[in-house]
Amino acid sequence: MRYANITGWGKCLPPAALSNDDLGTFLDTSDDWIYSRTGIKSRRIAHVNTSTLATVAARHALAAAGLDAERLDGIILATASPDSLVPSAASAVQQSLGAGRAAVFDLNAACTGFIYGLSVGSALIRAGSMRRVLVIGAERLTHYLDWTQRDTAVLFGDGAGAVVLEASDEPLGLIADQLGCDAEARDILAVPDSGTCRRRFEHVDGLFEVNFEGKEIFKRAVKGMGDAASFVLEQARVSEQDIDLLLPHQANIRIIETLARKMALPDEKVMINIGQYGNTSAATVPIALCEALEQGRIKPGALLLTAAFGAGLTWGAGLVRWGERVTPLAQSDAVLPPCEQTALELLAPAIEGCRRARQG
Repeated sequence: MRYANITGWGKCLPPAALSNDDLGTFLDTSDDWIYSRTGIKSRRIAHVNTSTLATVAARHALAAAGLDAERLDGIILATASPDSLVPSAASAVQQSLGAGRAAVFDLNAACTGFIYGLSVGSALIRAGSMRRVLVIGAERLTHYLDWTQRDTAVLFGDGAGAVVLEASDEPLGLIADQLGCDAEARDILAVPDSGTCRRRFEHVDGLFEVNFEGKEIFKRAVKGMGDAASFVLEQARVSEQDIDLLLPHQANIRIIETLARKMALPDEKVMINIGQYGNTSAATVPIALCEALEQGRIKPGALLLTAAFGAGLTWGAGLVRWGERVTPLAQSDAVLPPCEQTALELLAPAIEGCRRARQG
């Protein structure tokens, strides 16, 4: 049987950080209010498009794998905030990387997107259709936020993470997974006036409403992630005690802590970085993976469990057996273009535009 080993990894985080205190300068909120409810202290604001974030993360992942982009068979970009709907943001990544042989597509499963992408990429390799697949999770959700709405404006940040999958005869990479969708409640986390349902000439105001029913989302997120995690453990015939590290979607500290308690996992077996970056949607899991490796929290042969929940309401979990290598084969010098503005300066036009739109 063929497997899809993770041989490279990389991340990209914009330099401009927006703190909770910064948010308090234009919203009725405070550091204590945000942190006590979410676990978030800061988040990053991008000055570039999603595909640029994705490309930098991809270059680092390719360098870590010691792989030239020309050898890629596929690129999967998980995102809910692409540069454009047509053409795909993945095609911009292919162009930037020079990965001319690769089939490419965007995948939108919201916050669960990276796990969906990891599952699809692994399946393509196991089926023999491809040998090398780049899977990226990248978001620039702050571009769409209504900065007058406290409940959602404080939650999200921008960033990207990527992994390289390569065919292997060893039982490595994604060894068990489950994907699903709780569509019955899809409207509790949604941007309802978007896509072809958006009334083009009725509300030309630049605002995107975000429907976010926090209590119901919390309940369904814990259940969806917990059930999927239990399923993959049973599928792989391992127990919670066998898990070396939990890499959960970084949406809310309370969700993460509840999931960890449900699985009886101690703090040292749970990767948490939501405090620095907020919810970067499809990018949270690969960014957390990269930082866990940087911190030495993933050892050769480690068993990793990841789980996520997103708009739709998508959910998924995956069990990953790590290989022997935990350090990059090479380092990339890829960086974002310079940013000369603070996060507040970057957001100033959007904040003012949202205020004007709300005032009619």
